[in-house]
Amino acid sequence: MAAIVRLSSVCRRGVKPLFYQGTLLARPLVVPHNYQEQPHQLTARIHASQALNAGSGSKAASLHWTGERVVSILLLALGPAAYFSPCPAVDYSLAAALTLHGHWGIGQILTDYVHGDAKIKIANAGLFLLSTVTFAGLCYFNYNDVGLCKAIALLWSK
Repeated sequence: MAAIVRLSSVCRRGVKPLFYQGTLLARPLVVPHNYQEQPHQLTARIHASQALNAGSGSKAASLHWTGERVVSILLLALGPAAYFSPCPAVDYSLAAALTLHGHWGIGQILTDYVHGDAKIKIANAGLFLLSTVTFAGLCYFNYNDVGLCKAIALLWSK
């Protein structure tokens, strides 16, 4: 188990560090086990996620990574396009790109922090439901109201 230890608490001789007086330093804690001669280092267990659908010759992960970067760059380009020429095509493109970007981002969080087969299935189902409702809501807003571009312009104008 890793521990966050204040440097001055490890140095019992009264020596105070020059630069790190008020800060916490993360470092592994070495403690003697039952006051024996040999200290044992406490370590943390790291959970590694299983590679899903990753074969030795698969390009799926590489293509997914490239797709994430393309969507991120597309979002950067859609900002000025939405400002200079607000139109329904830009509104729906923003809706799709924002939903996809959020879906992939939350999916990575779920991959990192949700463990167990049943929990992963429930979390993924919730993510798909959230992404679907988000995209449908943005499309509804674009169709029945002023659209994303003009709505953001209205927020900035007040």
